[in-house]
Amino acid sequence: MASHSASSLAATMPAWLQALRALAWAGGGLCALLALLWGTGALWYQWEARPALLWPLLALWGMAWLALALLAWRHHHLGLLWGGGALLMALLLAWWATITPRADRDWADDVARITRMQAADADTIALQDVRNFAWRSETDYSARWEDRRYDLNQLRSVDMAVSYWMGPAIAHTLVSFGFENGEQLVFSFEIRKEKGEAFDAMAGFFKRYELALIAADERDILAVRTNVRDEQVFLYRVDMPQPAMRALLRSYAEQAAALHHQPRWYHTLTANCTTIVWDMAQRLVGGLPLDWRLLASGYLPEYLASVGGLTPGLPLEQLRTAGDITQRAQQWQPPAGSDDRAASIDFSRAIRAGIPPLQP
Repeated sequence: MASHSASSLAATMPAWLQALRALAWAGGGLCALLALLWGTGALWYQWEARPALLWPLLALWGMAWLALALLAWRHHHLGLLWGGGALLMALLLAWWATITPRADRDWADDVARITRMQAADADTIALQDVRNFAWRSETDYSARWEDRRYDLNQLRSVDMAVSYWMGPAIAHTLVSFGFENGEQLVFSFEIRKEKGEAFDAMAGFFKRYELALIAADERDILAVRTNVRDEQVFLYRVDMPQPAMRALLRSYAEQAAALHHQPRWYHTLTANCTTIVWDMAQRLVGGLPLDWRLLASGYLPEYLASVGGLTPGLPLEQLRTAGDITQRAQQWQPPAGSDDRAASIDFSRAIRAGIPPLQP
């Protein structure tokens, strides 16, 4: 009777009100579908390793939404759909809030430690656990973690490395700081993989990976991409005054300290290797526009060029061609008799051969 009355009432509504009602139903249906899909992803990526729990949970979640949709449709009651959907999402989000990032998992060797700031004053920063691996393959490497101290008065350059690993739109972004003595220090926001775990961009939406901040030697973190993983890496000089360079490096060190004390989730869109760097730069210099290229990180060089952040006076294509360090990194050999520090400095010099310098 109630269903028939609701149908009769709807039939007597003015056309504009019927259209508005249909729009509300369509909006409710779309929201319900999105909620169903998001909840399915959340359950899948949290429980896929335990299928005995996963499949019953997915079945229960799906049947709850199906029953709610049928009940709302049968009674022509949009409030049932909105209210019931809100209740289902509240239950799911209550569980979701209990999933917190951790620092005590069985991490992969290359992210077993994350960089820490030991000490800092106006002119120096001391870092613990700077990575300096010697890579021969993905599974054959010599693990080295070092403590280093940097004099900010000797800071001379900031370069951006963009490493392409899945087509032209997707790349990993790294920032390299150069010092007067030729040393380079690279910072990279990465997922903190567990042993045996691989990156899945979709899983990155659903609290699957903790965030890691790695400070490393270029001969480690760039060469592993060009020489071991067969990625194509481009290096661009960033046009930045020295005070801003110092502030950016210090901001990285502070981020490292914060992550050490409070683990944080990686997120494919909002907390990744590009968006976090943009947020840091925005807080330092301000005025940086939001842009879709911050999400499609492979186009980050185009974004930086559009805001005047790269070598002035030269077209991007010229900078891109000169900045392709892939072959130079693959062909590099350490000078005979050089120690580790001298070899690292020589590697950094060699991969920059032909890259146009910034004018003072």
